Amino acid sequence: MRRGGTVVLMLVLAAALAGPALAASYKPEYKTSLVVGPTGPWGEAAARFADLVKERSGGKINIKNYFAGQLFAGRQTNEFLLLRQGVADFAWGSTINWSPQVKELNLFSLPFFFPGYEALDAVENGAAGKRIFKIVEEKGVVPLCWGENGFREVTNSKRPVRKPGDMEGLKLRVVGSPIFIDIFKTLGANPVSMNWAEAQSAFQQGTVDGQENPVVSVITPYKLWQSQKYITLWKYAIDPLILGVSKTTWDSFEPADQALVRKAGEETCAWQKKGAREGLQGSTAAVDNLAKNGMTVVSLTPKDLEAFKQKTLGVYTKWGQEIGPDLIAEAEREIAKLAKAGKAAKR
Repeated sequence: MRRGGTVVLMLVLAAALAGPALAASYKPEYKTSLVVGPTGPWGEAAARFADLVKERSGGKINIKNYFAGQLFAGRQTNEFLLLRQGVADFAWGSTINWSPQVKELNLFSLPFFFPGYEALDAVENGAAGKRIFKIVEEKGVVPLCWGENGFREVTNSKRPVRKPGDMEGLKLRVVGSPIFIDIFKTLGANPVSMNWAEAQSAFQQGTVDGQENPVVSVITPYKLWQSQKYITLWKYAIDPLILGVSKTTWDSFEPADQALVRKAGEETCAWQKKGAREGLQGSTAAVDNLAKNGMTVVSLTPKDLEAFKQKTLGVYTKWGQEIGPDLIAEAEREIAKLAKAGKAAKR
Protein backbone atom coordinates (compact mmCIF):
# COMPACT_ATOMS: atom_id res chain seq x y z
CA MET A 1 0.00 0.00 0.00
CA ARG A 2 2.75 2.41 0.96
CA ARG A 3 4.52 1.70 -2.28
CA GLY A 4 1.33 2.29 -4.25
CA GLY A 5 0.66 5.44 -2.27
CA THR A 6 4.10 6.75 -3.15
CA VAL A 7 3.42 6.20 -6.87
CA VAL A 8 0.07 8.00 -6.66
CA LEU A 9 1.68 10.92 -4.82
CA MET A 10 4.36 11.20 -7.49
CA LEU A 11 1.73 11.24 -10.24
CA VAL A 12 -0.24 13.95 -8.44
CA LEU A 13 2.89 16.05 -8.02
CA ALA A 14 3.80 15.57 -11.69
CA ALA A 15 0.33 16.67 -12.79
CA ALA A 16 0.49 19.73 -10.56
CA LEU A 17 3.86 20.73 -11.98
CA ALA A 18 2.98 20.04 -15.63
CA GLY A 19 1.07 23.30 -16.20
CA PRO A 20 3.71 25.69 -14.84
CA ALA A 21 6.52 23.71 -16.45
CA LEU A 22 4.83 23.89 -19.81
CA ALA A 23 4.12 27.59 -19.41
CA ALA A 24 7.74 28.14 -18.42
CA SER A 25 8.84 26.64 -21.74
CA TYR A 26 7.31 29.56 -23.60
CA LYS A 27 9.88 32.11 -24.74
CA PRO A 28 9.95 35.54 -23.09
CA GLU A 29 9.75 37.14 -26.53
CA TYR A 30 8.46 36.05 -29.93
CA LYS A 31 9.92 37.91 -32.91
CA THR A 32 7.81 39.15 -35.83
CA SER A 33 9.48 40.17 -39.09
CA LEU A 34 8.15 42.99 -41.28
CA VAL A 35 9.51 44.68 -44.38
CA VAL A 36 7.71 47.95 -43.65
CA GLY A 37 7.72 50.41 -40.75
CA PRO A 38 4.98 50.84 -38.14
CA THR A 39 2.82 53.23 -40.19
CA GLY A 40 0.10 52.22 -42.65
CA PRO A 41 -2.30 49.25 -42.51
CA TRP A 42 0.51 46.66 -42.74
CA GLY A 43 2.62 47.91 -39.85
CA GLU A 44 -0.37 48.93 -37.75
CA ALA A 45 -1.87 45.46 -38.10
CA ALA A 46 1.29 43.89 -36.69
CA ALA A 47 1.05 46.10 -33.59
CA ARG A 48 -2.66 45.32 -33.21
CA PHE A 49 -2.06 41.56 -33.49
CA ALA A 50 0.76 41.61 -30.92
CA ASP A 51 -1.43 43.51 -28.45
CA LEU A 52 -4.38 41.14 -28.93
CA VAL A 53 -2.29 38.02 -28.42
CA LYS A 54 -0.57 39.40 -25.35
CA GLU A 55 -3.88 40.43 -23.80
CA ARG A 56 -5.74 37.20 -24.56
CA SER A 57 -2.86 34.97 -23.46
CA GLY A 58 -2.50 36.84 -20.18
CA GLY A 59 1.01 37.93 -21.15
CA LYS A 60 2.19 34.39 -21.85
CA ILE A 61 2.81 35.10 -25.55
CA ASN A 62 4.71 38.37 -25.86
CA ILE A 63 5.29 39.36 -29.49
CA LYS A 64 7.81 42.02 -30.48
CA ASN A 65 7.66 43.52 -33.96
CA TYR A 66 10.93 44.03 -35.82
CA PHE A 67 10.02 46.63 -38.41
CA ALA A 68 11.80 47.75 -41.59
CA GLY A 69 13.64 44.49 -42.19
CA GLN A 70 15.64 44.39 -38.97
CA LEU A 71 15.66 40.59 -38.87
CA PHE A 72 16.55 39.72 -42.46
CA ALA A 73 19.52 42.12 -42.59
CA GLY A 74 19.24 43.54 -46.06
CA ARG A 75 17.48 40.84 -48.10
CA GLN A 76 13.72 40.83 -47.81
CA THR A 77 13.42 37.70 -49.95
CA ASN A 78 15.13 35.80 -47.10
CA GLU A 79 12.19 36.33 -44.75
CA PHE A 80 10.56 32.97 -45.43
CA LEU A 81 13.84 31.20 -44.68
CA LEU A 82 14.05 32.97 -41.32
CA LEU A 83 10.61 31.68 -40.43
CA ARG A 84 11.38 28.15 -41.54
CA GLN A 85 14.58 28.16 -39.48
CA GLY A 86 12.85 29.65 -36.43
CA VAL A 87 14.99 32.81 -36.41
CA ALA A 88 11.69 34.69 -36.72
CA ASP A 89 8.61 33.32 -34.97
CA PHE A 90 6.01 35.29 -36.92
CA ALA A 91 5.96 37.38 -40.08
CA TRP A 92 3.49 39.56 -41.87
CA GLY A 93 5.00 38.52 -45.16
CA SER A 94 4.44 39.72 -48.70
CA THR A 95 3.71 36.87 -51.09
CA ILE A 96 6.22 38.53 -53.43
CA ASN A 97 9.03 38.29 -50.89
CA TRP A 98 8.21 34.65 -50.13
CA SER A 99 7.87 33.62 -53.79
CA PRO A 100 11.54 32.63 -54.29
CA GLN A 101 10.95 29.79 -51.80
CA VAL A 102 7.27 29.16 -52.66
CA LYS A 103 7.03 29.50 -56.44
CA GLU A 104 3.24 29.10 -56.42
CA LEU A 105 2.93 32.53 -54.78
CA ASN A 106 3.93 34.05 -58.13
CA LEU A 107 0.30 33.47 -59.10
CA PHE A 108 -0.48 36.89 -57.61
CA SER A 109 2.28 38.53 -59.66
CA LEU A 110 1.10 37.25 -63.05
CA PRO A 111 0.62 40.43 -65.11
CA PHE A 112 -3.02 41.57 -65.22
CA PHE A 113 -4.40 38.26 -63.91
CA PHE A 114 -6.74 39.69 -61.24
CA PRO A 115 -9.40 42.11 -62.51
CA GLY A 116 -10.32 43.38 -59.03
CA TYR A 117 -10.67 42.77 -55.30
CA GLU A 118 -13.63 40.42 -55.67
CA ALA A 119 -11.59 38.13 -57.92
CA LEU A 120 -8.73 38.12 -55.41
CA ASP A 121 -11.06 37.26 -52.52
CA ALA A 122 -12.63 34.44 -54.52
CA VAL A 123 -9.24 32.89 -55.26
CA GLU A 124 -7.93 33.26 -51.70
CA ASN A 125 -11.08 31.71 -50.21
CA GLY A 126 -11.40 29.03 -52.86
CA ALA A 127 -9.57 25.86 -53.81
CA ALA A 128 -6.48 27.69 -55.11
CA GLY A 129 -6.02 29.67 -51.89
CA LYS A 130 -6.41 26.56 -49.73
CA ARG A 131 -3.92 24.71 -51.90
CA ILE A 132 -1.38 27.52 -51.55
CA PHE A 133 -1.76 27.53 -47.75
CA LYS A 134 -1.16 23.77 -47.72
CA ILE A 135 2.04 24.19 -49.77
CA VAL A 136 3.29 26.95 -47.45
CA GLU A 137 2.70 24.75 -44.39
CA GLU A 138 4.46 21.80 -45.99
CA LYS A 139 7.53 24.04 -46.31
CA GLY A 140 7.65 24.75 -42.57
CA VAL A 141 5.51 27.87 -42.09
CA VAL A 142 1.95 27.75 -40.72
CA PRO A 143 -0.22 30.33 -42.56
CA LEU A 144 -2.93 31.83 -40.35
CA CYS A 145 -4.75 34.20 -42.71
CA TRP A 146 -4.58 36.45 -45.75
CA GLY A 147 -3.74 40.11 -45.37
CA GLU A 148 -3.09 42.61 -48.13
CA ASN A 149 -0.54 45.08 -49.36
CA GLY A 150 -2.65 45.88 -52.42
CA PHE A 151 -2.72 46.30 -56.17
CA ARG A 152 0.61 47.62 -57.37
CA GLU A 153 0.72 50.88 -59.33
CA VAL A 154 3.74 52.47 -60.99
CA THR A 155 5.15 55.91 -60.12
CA ASN A 156 8.04 57.88 -61.56
CA SER A 157 9.64 61.33 -61.67
CA LYS A 158 10.04 61.63 -65.45
CA ARG A 159 6.75 61.39 -67.36
CA PRO A 160 3.19 60.03 -67.42
CA VAL A 161 2.92 56.39 -68.45
CA ARG A 162 -0.06 55.72 -70.73
CA LYS A 163 1.33 53.13 -73.15
CA PRO A 164 4.15 50.53 -73.09
CA GLY A 165 6.45 52.86 -75.01
CA ASP A 166 6.33 55.36 -72.15
CA MET A 167 8.18 52.85 -69.96
CA GLU A 168 11.21 52.88 -72.24
CA GLY A 169 14.41 53.56 -70.31
CA LEU A 170 12.78 54.33 -66.95
CA LYS A 171 14.95 53.15 -64.07
CA LEU A 172 12.46 51.57 -61.68
CA ARG A 173 12.98 49.94 -58.31
CA VAL A 174 11.38 46.49 -58.10
CA VAL A 175 11.47 43.79 -55.43
CA GLY A 176 13.94 40.95 -55.80
CA SER A 177 11.55 38.48 -57.41
CA PRO A 178 12.55 37.42 -60.95
CA ILE A 179 9.04 37.74 -62.41
CA PHE A 180 9.13 41.51 -61.78
CA ILE A 181 12.46 41.83 -63.57
CA ASP A 182 10.93 39.98 -66.54
CA ILE A 183 7.79 42.15 -66.61
CA PHE A 184 9.58 45.49 -66.60
CA LYS A 185 12.33 44.44 -68.99
CA THR A 186 9.63 43.28 -71.41
CA LEU A 187 8.00 46.72 -71.14
CA GLY A 188 11.31 48.42 -71.97
CA ALA A 189 12.10 49.75 -68.50
CA ASN A 190 15.35 49.31 -66.59
CA PRO A 191 14.33 47.41 -63.42
CA VAL A 192 16.64 47.62 -60.41
CA SER A 193 16.24 45.23 -57.50
CA MET A 194 16.90 46.85 -54.12
CA ASN A 195 15.51 46.84 -50.61
CA TRP A 196 12.90 49.42 -49.71
CA ALA A 197 15.11 51.38 -47.30
CA GLU A 198 17.77 51.82 -50.00
CA ALA A 199 15.15 52.72 -52.57
CA GLN A 200 13.86 55.70 -50.59
CA SER A 201 17.33 57.27 -50.57
CA ALA A 202 17.69 56.58 -54.30
CA PHE A 203 14.40 58.37 -55.03
CA GLN A 204 15.48 61.44 -53.11
CA GLN A 205 18.87 61.51 -54.83
CA GLY A 206 17.32 60.98 -58.26
CA THR A 207 19.45 57.93 -59.03
CA VAL A 208 16.27 55.83 -59.48
CA ASP A 209 13.31 57.24 -61.44
CA GLY A 210 10.43 55.38 -59.83
CA GLN A 211 8.92 52.25 -58.37
CA GLU A 212 5.78 50.08 -58.21
CA ASN A 213 3.75 49.64 -55.01
CA PRO A 214 0.21 49.92 -53.62
CA VAL A 215 -1.35 53.33 -52.95
CA VAL A 216 -2.61 52.98 -49.38
CA SER A 217 0.02 50.70 -47.89
CA VAL A 218 3.16 52.28 -49.36
CA ILE A 219 2.80 55.27 -51.71
CA THR A 220 0.72 57.32 -49.27
CA PRO A 221 2.43 56.65 -45.91
CA TYR A 222 5.86 57.13 -47.49
CA LYS A 223 4.73 60.35 -49.25
CA LEU A 224 6.27 59.32 -52.55
CA TRP A 225 4.84 62.47 -54.15
CA GLN A 226 7.85 64.24 -52.61
CA SER A 227 10.13 62.57 -55.16
CA GLN A 228 7.79 61.32 -57.90
CA LYS A 229 5.19 63.35 -59.75
CA TYR A 230 3.50 60.71 -61.93
CA ILE A 231 1.41 57.67 -61.04
CA THR A 232 -0.30 55.23 -63.39
CA LEU A 233 -3.21 53.20 -62.00
CA TRP A 234 -3.06 49.88 -63.87
CA LYS A 235 -3.49 47.17 -61.20
CA TYR A 236 -0.95 45.03 -63.02
CA ALA A 237 -0.26 42.78 -60.00
CA ILE A 238 -1.69 42.20 -56.53
CA ASP A 239 0.34 41.69 -53.37
CA PRO A 240 -1.44 39.68 -50.68
CA LEU A 241 0.17 39.32 -47.27
CA ILE A 242 0.27 36.13 -45.23
CA LEU A 243 0.43 36.15 -41.47
CA GLY A 244 2.66 33.14 -40.92
CA VAL A 245 4.16 31.34 -37.92
CA SER A 246 7.28 29.23 -37.84
CA LYS A 247 6.14 25.61 -37.52
CA THR A 248 8.68 25.13 -34.73
CA THR A 249 7.09 27.97 -32.79
CA TRP A 250 3.56 26.83 -33.62
CA ASP A 251 4.19 23.30 -32.38
CA SER A 252 5.52 24.68 -29.09
CA PHE A 253 2.15 26.29 -28.28
CA GLU A 254 -0.58 24.49 -26.37
CA PRO A 255 -3.68 23.77 -28.50
CA ALA A 256 -5.69 26.44 -26.66
CA ASP A 257 -3.00 29.01 -27.41
CA GLN A 258 -2.86 27.94 -31.05
CA ALA A 259 -6.60 28.60 -31.28
CA LEU A 260 -6.17 31.93 -29.52
CA VAL A 261 -3.38 33.04 -31.87
CA ARG A 262 -5.27 31.92 -34.98
CA LYS A 263 -8.44 33.77 -33.97
CA ALA A 264 -6.50 36.96 -33.17
CA GLY A 265 -4.78 36.64 -36.54
CA GLU A 266 -7.99 36.19 -38.49
CA GLU A 267 -9.58 39.18 -36.78
CA THR A 268 -6.53 41.34 -37.45
CA CYS A 269 -6.20 40.23 -41.08
CA ALA A 270 -9.82 41.22 -41.75
CA TRP A 271 -9.16 44.62 -40.15
CA GLN A 272 -5.90 45.04 -42.08
CA LYS A 273 -7.48 44.16 -45.44
CA LYS A 274 -10.18 46.74 -44.91
CA GLY A 275 -7.53 49.36 -44.16
CA ALA A 276 -5.48 48.45 -47.26
CA ARG A 277 -8.54 49.07 -49.46
CA GLU A 278 -9.72 52.24 -47.75
CA GLY A 279 -10.29 55.01 -50.28
CA LEU A 280 -9.85 52.59 -53.19
CA GLN A 281 -12.87 50.28 -53.01
CA GLY A 282 -16.17 52.13 -53.27
CA SER A 283 -14.37 55.46 -52.97
CA THR A 284 -11.71 57.53 -54.72
CA ALA A 285 -10.44 59.30 -51.60
CA ALA A 286 -6.98 57.69 -51.67
CA VAL A 287 -6.41 58.61 -55.31
CA ASP A 288 -7.84 62.10 -54.80
CA ASN A 289 -5.30 62.57 -52.01
CA LEU A 290 -2.45 61.83 -54.42
CA ALA A 291 -3.70 64.51 -56.80
CA LYS A 292 -4.06 66.98 -53.93
CA ASN A 293 -0.39 66.39 -53.12
CA GLY A 294 0.66 67.27 -56.65
CA MET A 295 0.78 63.91 -58.43
CA THR A 296 -0.44 63.58 -62.00
CA VAL A 297 -2.79 60.57 -61.90
CA VAL A 298 -3.14 58.49 -65.06
CA SER A 299 -6.06 56.02 -65.14
CA LEU A 300 -5.83 53.57 -68.02
CA THR A 301 -8.83 52.61 -70.16
CA PRO A 302 -9.53 48.95 -71.02
CA LYS A 303 -8.00 49.61 -74.46
CA ASP A 304 -4.87 51.09 -72.85
CA LEU A 305 -4.57 48.06 -70.56
CA GLU A 306 -4.91 45.66 -73.46
CA ALA A 307 -1.70 47.03 -75.00
CA PHE A 308 0.18 46.26 -71.75
CA LYS A 309 -1.40 42.80 -71.51
CA GLN A 310 -0.34 41.91 -75.05
CA LYS A 311 3.18 43.19 -74.42
CA THR A 312 3.59 40.98 -71.32
CA LEU A 313 1.94 37.85 -72.74
CA GLY A 314 5.29 36.07 -73.01
CA VAL A 315 5.98 36.68 -69.30
CA TYR A 316 2.55 35.26 -68.45
CA THR A 317 3.22 32.13 -70.49
CA LYS A 318 6.72 31.58 -69.11
CA TRP A 319 5.73 31.99 -65.47
CA GLY A 320 2.54 30.02 -65.90
CA GLN A 321 4.67 26.91 -66.34
CA GLU A 322 6.74 27.77 -63.27
CA ILE A 323 3.69 28.36 -61.06
CA GLY A 324 1.83 25.32 -62.30
CA PRO A 325 -0.94 25.15 -64.93
CA ASP A 326 -3.25 23.26 -62.55
CA LEU A 327 -3.08 25.96 -59.88
CA ILE A 328 -3.67 28.69 -62.45
CA ALA A 329 -6.64 26.75 -63.83
CA GLU A 330 -8.13 26.51 -60.32
CA ALA A 331 -7.77 30.27 -59.88
CA GLU A 332 -9.25 30.95 -63.32
CA ARG A 333 -12.29 28.81 -62.46
CA GLU A 334 -12.92 30.84 -59.30
CA ILE A 335 -12.69 34.11 -61.25
CA ALA A 336 -14.93 32.76 -64.03
CA LYS A 337 -17.58 31.68 -61.48
CA LEU A 338 -17.52 35.17 -60.01
CA ALA A 339 -17.90 36.76 -63.44
CA LYS A 340 -20.76 34.41 -64.33
CA ALA A 341 -22.54 35.15 -61.07
CA GLY A 342 -22.14 38.88 -61.69
CA LYS A 343 -23.68 38.62 -65.15
CA ALA A 344 -26.54 36.52 -63.81
CA ALA A 345 -27.24 39.14 -61.11
CA LYS A 346 -27.52 41.87 -63.75
CA ARG A 347 -30.22 40.06 -65.75
